[in-house]
Order: sequence, then structure tokens, then C-alpha cells
Amino acid sequence: MSDDPPQPTTGGWEPRDPTVHTPGGTPARPPRRARLRIRRRKRRTGWRRIIPTRRTVLGGFLLLVLLATGGLLAGYHLVDVPPANAAATAQANVYLYADGTPLAQGGRVNRESVPLARVPRPLRQAVLAAEDRDFHTEPGVDPEALVRAAWNTVTGKGTQGGSTITQQYVKNYYLGQERTLTRKVKEFFIAIKLDRSQTKDQILEGYLNTSYYGRNAYGAQAAARAYYGKDVQDLSTAEGAYLASLLNAPSAYDVGARPTNRPRALARWNYVLDAMVQERWLTAAERKGLVFPAVLPARPTAGLAGQRGYAVQAVDAFLARNGILSEQAIAAGGYRITTTLEKGRMDAFADAVRAQVTDRLDPAANPADRYVRVGGASIEPATGRVVALYGGVDYTRQYVNNATRRDYQVGSTFKPFVLASAVAHGATTQTGEPITPNTVYDGSNKRPVEGWTGALYAPANEDDVNYGGIPLRTATDRSVNAVYAQLAVDVGPKKVKRTAIALGLPADTPDLNASPSIALGPATASVLDMAEAYATLANHGRRGLYTLVDKVERIDPAGDQPLPLPAAGATVRQAVSREAADTTTAVLRGVVEGGTGTAARAAGRPAAGKTGTAEDDKAAWFAGYTPDLATVVALMGQDPDTGAQRPLYGALGLDRVNGGGPPAEIWAHYTGTALEGTPVRDFDLEVAEGADFPFDAPWGTDRPPGSEAPWEGPHEEEVWAPDGERYDEGDHGPGRTPAARPEQPPGRTRTQDQAQDQSENQGQARNPGQAQP
Repeated sequence: MSDDPPQPTTGGWEPRDPTVHTPGGTPARPPRRARLRIRRRKRRTGWRRIIPTRRTVLGGFLLLVLLATGGLLAGYHLVDVPPANAAATAQANVYLYADGTPLAQGGRVNRESVPLARVPRPLRQAVLAAEDRDFHTEPGVDPEALVRAAWNTVTGKGTQGGSTITQQYVKNYYLGQERTLTRKVKEFFIAIKLDRSQTKDQILEGYLNTSYYGRNAYGAQAAARAYYGKDVQDLSTAEGAYLASLLNAPSAYDVGARPTNRPRALARWNYVLDAMVQERWLTAAERKGLVFPAVLPARPTAGLAGQRGYAVQAVDAFLARNGILSEQAIAAGGYRITTTLEKGRMDAFADAVRAQVTDRLDPAANPADRYVRVGGASIEPATGRVVALYGGVDYTRQYVNNATRRDYQVGSTFKPFVLASAVAHGATTQTGEPITPNTVYDGSNKRPVEGWTGALYAPANEDDVNYGGIPLRTATDRSVNAVYAQLAVDVGPKKVKRTAIALGLPADTPDLNASPSIALGPATASVLDMAEAYATLANHGRRGLYTLVDKVERIDPAGDQPLPLPAAGATVRQAVSREAADTTTAVLRGVVEGGTGTAARAAGRPAAGKTGTAEDDKAAWFAGYTPDLATVVALMGQDPDTGAQRPLYGALGLDRVNGGGPPAEIWAHYTGTALEGTPVRDFDLEVAEGADFPFDAPWGTDRPPGSEAPWEGPHEEEVWAPDGERYDEGDHGPGRTPAARPEQPPGRTRTQDQAQDQSENQGQARNPGQAQP
């Protein structure tokens, strides 16, 4: 018997020296536990050390889940449902002139809450179709949309839609319109609690009674009265779908306030109805039978008579467009807004219109006088401050603001932008000659433009006058269409468009198309848009932020809270070179001194300007400036019953209403009064070579002998070429044939640069109804 302890018969193993070979010559295999210990001792080296292990990833994920869960639980318990916010019980906005004196008071909310039972089912369904189709079946929050909106806020990309009706109700009633991450987090937790504590019908009722529909109407009942003059329970399906459409952007879809909104409103209305069909809330047959419902004209709120309502409307639009206050916040009220408008200049504008136009109207004796509308805007070029607006005869009688509307052609007031673009880009004629104010062009009536590869374009001059060879400066004085259409091609229509936008016209201005016709002004910029562009020329080509607001404060019993405003000085840039702007100013001085705008001389100041007339004489413009003030005035023809544009033939007892008539007279009357008591300053110009003002006498003196404008002589016209040779064109009168003209007018071959521009613009030419000088 051995003295060794007995060995287990099963389940055991005998430790072996791994270096000892078994009888078969194979090394002994280490036991499994030993192998595990060996593997655990093996360490990762090199680049593998930077890759997290599966256990690290799993641990990190679990930690994030725990943190998120803890955060949600903490937020749910810490964020309470607050009382209704100030916007839910709105107050008025206070508007002040620049000197702090009262301008107007507005923004008081029109709201009448009604129970859900009074809201017709089609309207409820239309709202759900437009805003939250899964409202009754899904939770009150949409985490994905919330994360997306929060990310956009943090990264400065703006806000993005997608909130549920519950979240929108929380924002409207319990929180506010501020765009912050904190507000979105609160909105999330309050919506969760509200979804648990209130029924879907209660939430929908609150949403319908607090939502903003435009026209200062909060809630479906107020909206029904504002748009249809009836109670909410009497709305039809089509009318309910229209009100639901307004929730997305009231000002963009109100066809009663802005008829130009109709295409967008119709598209949104169709979208809502199609969604109702998809949700089976409306049959296809019912949908097919619906017609877009007419709405009542927009009625202004009380206390905004005269020019006050137009001023408030323009200021509100400025605040919303620049992201200072949303439409909803403005309508909810509670803000003190100090504007840049000056009462003395506002009154001066109204007095000028009254003296030059309103007091001369006699609709009973002259039916055309019923169509006359006037709009005006005035800006300080050096500061960019809008100091005066004229929107119409009275805000309570005529709701549309003539100073900001964008539906009338600007006519030949656009031509200075073409000239400025030519100088700024160093453009040349078709023969390669540098373009200066003294460059001679062929001003023959209906002469086809040359070097344009698009459709044939041969614009007529006003009254079909043939000018023959004519310097560009004189063509500006007389507003010769044939010359400026060719000039636009020589510069490049795309460059002309870019210059106009750089000077101040909005990029989305209707009919601002890159074709030869751009020079004749088919674009429908507003009076205020044009005043901004001319102010840039007056400011030697420098453009900053044109502003209507000096200060905005949230009215608070604990102390008014100022809101941040865009920094005007930080945005100043050179829109066009000083040489281009000043050269244009030098040429436009000739329009006032002896061209179509001589009525502006009555202001008693050195001035530059341009007249313009829209197609069929439906509008007449004068845009001009002194070194201190840029002002644009327009007379517009509109049928007071239908809103259709009408020609101004015969208005004010005139055969035709031209820009050099009443618009220039209003401009002179207003400018003289607005600058009364201030020093008379002349222009300080740095012009391109050959662009000096055509005489050296100081402003206000008579012209030197022999410098009379060509059209001032009683028997013959003189057109001067750069070399001093005179071309006699015979007697005044339409259709005259010049006695002599240059053998080879400019405009025969294309340069390489012009060919490139024309190739880019190929096929874009349009030949609209003629915009006249």
C-alpha cells in the first residue's frame, strides 16, 4: 500500500508540469482555469488600446440611460404647471416717436373664449389636419421634434416646426414666445403633465381659444368675427379650413389685408382639405365641391387714424422681419417701442400731400380722381433711420399701406441702378468703349438692343420720340428707354440685378428679372425699398441697416426690460464703390437741374433725383435726395371698389400724371419743410473721369450761357457728343428724324466679358408692357 493520499476517481485533475511530455510525446495541456488566468493577464497594446471594449460601451450606455432617466424624473418633479402667462391676458403696445412723445397705442388682444361644443367639428378637424393629425392617439409631446428644435436653437439655425398641439398650447398659455432652450425644456415637462391631468378635448379647447389667427384676433371665435363677421358655430367647412390655414402664418395667408397673398393662401387651404380627405374626415366628393371662401376686408383697430396706423403697421413688420418680436408677441402686446419716426417730418409729409394732391382732388367732377393713392418714405442717408412715412389718406379709411406695398412698377426710377452698375463694374459698350456719362448711344425709338442672345427686345421711348445719337447723361435727363435697355445689356442684366439688390432692393422683389427690360423698371419694389436704395447712393454707396426702431422694451411692473436690437453700425458695407455712387449722383443732379425732375428745385436745396412712370400710367414716381435726406414719392392708381390698378390719365385735371409732376412737387414741398432751419449743404462727390457736373457754377445760380438743356430751346435740340460736336435733331415733336447723327453709333460687337454675361442670361428676356419714364 502506498503512503500517498488517494486520488479522486472522477471530476479531478492532477497538476502537471507543462514542460513534461506525455508518453506520446505531446506536451501536457494546461488545465482550463490556468488558461483563463493566462488570458486575463494578456494586455492590449498599440492602437487597440484606444478602442473601448464591449464592457466599456455597455457600461457607458447604461450610465447614460440612468442619467437620462434621472433627469426626466427630476425635471418632471421640479417643473410645475405655472399660471397663465401675460400673453394669455394681453395688454397694449405703446409706440413712441423718436423724441419719446406718443405716436400710437395698439396690440390689445381681441379674444372671446368659447366651449369646444360651440366649435363646429369640421373646424376642429381642419385644425388637427393642419397642425397635429395624431393628436387624439399620440402623447402630448414629440421628443424627436423637441430635440430637433432644441438643436437648431443651440446652433443658431432658427426654429423648426413639429410641436404637437399640446406643446403649442403650453407655449401660448403657460410660457411665452421666446426662442430659448430653457423654454423648450419647460414646454416638454409641462406638456407631459398636462397630457396626464387634462383630457384631449380640454387641451384642444384651450388651444383653439389661445391661438393667434392674425388681425389681432386670438381664438376661433374672434377669428370667425374678424374674417367672416359671424360666430364660430356658423362657419362652413371651407371657412373653417381657411382659419386653420392661418395658424401657420397669419400675415402670409390673409387675403383680405393683402390680395397678393391669395396664391399662397389657396395652396395652404388645399393642403388642409387634402389632409382631411386622407384622414377620412371629409369625402372626396365633399372636397371637390368646396370653393375658396371670400373673406371680409381687414378692418383696422381703433385709435390708429391718419398716419399712425400706417406707421404702426410698418414698425410691426420691421420687428417681425428682423426677428426682434414675433407676430404673436406683437399682437399679444406689453411692449414700449420707440421708433425712428419724427413727428415734425411725418406732419410735413402729410401737409405736402394735402397741398399738392388731396386738396386738388374732385372725384365728383373728375372720376379719375377716385383712383389716386399716394405713398412716401424718407430716410437719413448717414444714419439709415426712417424719419417719415406716408401710407395713405387715412388708416381707418384705406387699410393698405402705400409706403410698403409691393405691387406697382417703379418705372424709370430704376435706371440709376443700371448706371451705377455700369460704373461699378467698369462696363464697356459693344465696341469696347468705356462707359461714362458722356458715352454716346443710339436713342432711336424701338431700336432692337444689340448683343442680346435672348428674344428680340426693342423698347419704345416715351411718346415714340427718336433721339438718335445722344450722350448717356442726356439720355438719363430725358429717360430714354432705348438707351437704357442697351446699357443694361452692355453691363450685363445679372450684374444690374445684383447691384440693385446690393443698394437696397429685396432679392425677392417681384419682376426683378435679369433681362434687358430690367432697366425700364417692371420690378414692383415698395416706396420704402426704393428710398433705401436711393439713400445708399446718397451715402456714397455705403449701406447699413435701415431701421424704423430705436428701442424696444418689455413693460414689466418690476422694471422695463430692453430687448436686443440689430447693431446698425456693425452692418455698414460698401454696396457699390463711392465713384459709382457719386457718378450716379452727378448725373441725377442734371435730371433735377434741367431734366424731367425740375419741379424738385422748389425744395431750395442741391438735389439729385429721377422720375418714373409705370406701365399704362398706373403709377408715377419721383425718387430723389439731398446730402441730408433721401425721399421717394409715388402716386398710384387703384379702383377703391375692386382694388384693381387703374391708369391715372386725367387725374388732378392733367392729361397725364408724370413723375416730374405731382410726385416731384410733393417731394419738393416736403423736403423744403423737413430741412427748414438746417444748413444748406452741397454734394461732396468723387466721380469717375468724364463724369463731372456739366457746369461749374455754384448751385442755385443761373446756368452759364450756352449750357441750356437741349429741350429748353424753343426751336431746336442740341445733343452733345464727347468731342464737342453738336448734332441738330430738328424741331420738337414725336417721331422726328435727326438731321445728323454719328455714322457708327456704339453697340455693334460684343466684348468677351459681355458675351459671358449674355450667355448666362440667354433666353431670359421678357418684353413686358412698357414701363415709361
